[in-house]
Amino acid sequence: MKSRREALRITDSTSWKTAICPHDDYTYTGYLYPLVLQQVKTPIVFIIAVAHKAAQFNLENNLIFDDFEEWHGIRKPIKVSPLREELMKELPKDMWQVHRDMQQIEHSVESMLPFLQYYNPEIEIVPILVPFMPFDRMQKISDALANGIEKITQARKLEWGKDCSILITTDAVHYGNENWNGRNCDRFGVDEAAYKKAFAFEHQLIDECFTGKITTERVKGFYGYTVSSADFHKHKWTWCGRYSIPVGLLTTIKLAEKLNVPVPRGVLLDYSTSLEHTPIPVDDLDGMGITAVANLRHWVGYAGLGYL
Repeated sequence: MKSRREALRITDSTSWKTAICPHDDYTYTGYLYPLVLQQVKTPIVFIIAVAHKAAQFNLENNLIFDDFEEWHGIRKPIKVSPLREELMKELPKDMWQVHRDMQQIEHSVESMLPFLQYYNPEIEIVPILVPFMPFDRMQKISDALANGIEKITQARKLEWGKDCSILITTDAVHYGNENWNGRNCDRFGVDEAAYKKAFAFEHQLIDECFTGKITTERVKGFYGYTVSSADFHKHKWTWCGRYSIPVGLLTTIKLAEKLNVPVPRGVLLDYSTSLEHTPIPVDDLDGMGITAVANLRHWVGYAGLGYL
């Protein structure tokens, strides 16, 4: 039987220009981390990530940078690329801010790092968090972000997909009616039939918005699926990456246009949930465990995609 990589014609030389990877508990997400991240082969990665606690700091409408020199790694500290400072200089000052505390408590960046460093020991990163913002603001920010990335990488003669890449982090739907901070996220109910409906809806969303050639209209379609039209702070279908994905994919589209290269096409590597597979046992590892239960009343979806 062919492996998933073979079926998708992924080879050892495949190197994503942009990728989407989950960031949930390793025990649930399992194989999706290496499936996506072993093909992130560039020495510099712009990580476009979720700002889960943005409301705690009243953050919205700006990109959030860190000011750390390095992050923890499994082999050695992971350096923050000097491109971070260069990029901030290129961006309009009303589009970004440095917020150490927000970056410090955010897990959607650090969850990627052991895998990125395992496959590339010399990896350098530029972590960027995306808090609440309306779609028109995303368009303006992504245009500026793509312009900045194009300018600083061209000055250094860095090739997209070879020397630098974009990694977007998100978990898919957060589903159920228990342990979601008092919220009900159970559009179809919480029995087995509802799970199948939600699972099918997830694939519909992915097919309509992410695979094949991405366009601004398709990215806007995802935003429409997931964000309330009445209030951009509120969700409609609970992907935590409802802000990071549009900014990351719009930046991908605009960067391709600025570089005069084809817009990368998306390949769904796989979709899973916290219920689909037996969790990887981690209880014997010091400090490891789960952050939430997995059952029909509380489960999370995971999508892994690569863009070439």
